[in-house]
Amino acid sequence: MAQLRLHPDRALPAGQDVRPVARRIYQATRELSLLCMHGHVDAAVFADDQRFSDPAQLLVVPDHYVTRMLVSQGVPLEQLGVPRVDGGPVEADPREIWRRFCAHWHLFRGTPSRYWLEHEIAEVLKIDIAPGPDTADELYDLIDARLAEPGFRPRALLDAFNIELISTTDSATSTLEDHARLAVAGLGARVVPTFRPDALTHVGHAGWIRQVRRLQELSGVDTGDYDGFIAALRSRRETFALAGARATDHGHLTAAAEPLPVPQARRVYAEACQGSVSDTAAAAFASHMLFEMARMSCDDGLVMQIHPGVLRDHDPAVHAAFGSDRGFDIPVAAEFTRALQPMLNAFGRDPHFRLVLFTVDESVYSRELAPIAGVYPSVRLGAPWWFLDSPDGMRRFRELVTETAGFYNTSGFVDDTRAFLSIPARHDLARRIDAGYLARLVVEHRLSEDEAVETAVDLAYRLPQEVYAPATSTPTTRT
Repeated sequence: MAQLRLHPDRALPAGQDVRPVARRIYQATRELSLLCMHGHVDAAVFADDQRFSDPAQLLVVPDHYVTRMLVSQGVPLEQLGVPRVDGGPVEADPREIWRRFCAHWHLFRGTPSRYWLEHEIAEVLKIDIAPGPDTADELYDLIDARLAEPGFRPRALLDAFNIELISTTDSATSTLEDHARLAVAGLGARVVPTFRPDALTHVGHAGWIRQVRRLQELSGVDTGDYDGFIAALRSRRETFALAGARATDHGHLTAAAEPLPVPQARRVYAEACQGSVSDTAAAAFASHMLFEMARMSCDDGLVMQIHPGVLRDHDPAVHAAFGSDRGFDIPVAAEFTRALQPMLNAFGRDPHFRLVLFTVDESVYSRELAPIAGVYPSVRLGAPWWFLDSPDGMRRFRELVTETAGFYNTSGFVDDTRAFLSIPARHDLARRIDAGYLARLVVEHRLSEDEAVETAVDLAYRLPQEVYAPATSTPTTRT
């Protein structure tokens, strides 16, 4: 039987001169509280506080990092229990899904998914059996029994994971009912919403008219024209802020933030309402709305997060059959310098504006993002995101941005996941990688060890705390 034993020095540097220093730096951060400010765990998970149904539904079916690897080796999504849009038949036996996952465990060698999954099994679930075709059933039964324990309910895990604050990501047309329930339960300041307006700011797509009507219903503001639409969005942002939101979240194909003349914006909005908007006009309106969202952030203090450069739903047949977020979102080249210039010229030095930039295009780290963050006081660089949320991706991020932007023009580590049990694994990995990078600077006599420890603590805890400070607070800057 394959035993699962996690090495205490995993992901730390291999060099014997650097590793002892890295160990000491890591020890200073390993027990710090987690601030999970860019999360996608559904608020209903915490509001309902029900046991997780089974190992497959917890660790396989909803995790597109896992399913996409299996799909790449010919395993159909139907066999992994991923629900079809039309309600058609898919594998319904969670044990069979788990067996397929375990039979393909070797596919995850060298991937961050393996690191997270091993951490979840060994550190969170306290089980010392590795996945594999011969261990699938025993491992399933052990995990299933663990999930039945009261200590593995979602709210209990907030304490077990030492999560001080976690954000969810919520549509601008969410009622925030689950957050209201959490507030009644005394968790309203610990589980907070994030305002995601993409379904409204990208006009002309199927369902956009329905979203606009819902916006009007929830805000009480007539969205029949552009001016009412803008007023309704402001109203919803205020509602989110009152519910504890600290940030907004914007997923655009590009980072373009070019304002339109108001008459043109009104015209495009009217065309969208009539169902006659062109793709070119819709793209220009999305760029305009990114600029307008920045303007609103200056007014209400919500941190603006932008993560462009992903072509969503690359395979239209998969999207039609299974919907979005099925692993078929593929990165494209990103450009920030010209794209963000109108926004940053208008708001980049505004003390009330806070902007966090994410990318999956490493080529822009040193060429564009680090120089932008290294001069505009409103800008911070988000942690390596999505495909770069990996050991080597994190190392490259530090190597490429630190010399120009330093450590203190970054957001610190913020996880980006729907997989709740992987959250402590992701933070642990980031702290190890940062410890290794800082240890190298110590050994090269570029930092003292005391400075390295202080920096590691800042990256793990103080920076995300400051960058995502409540809208009513004024972020501070180390001098």
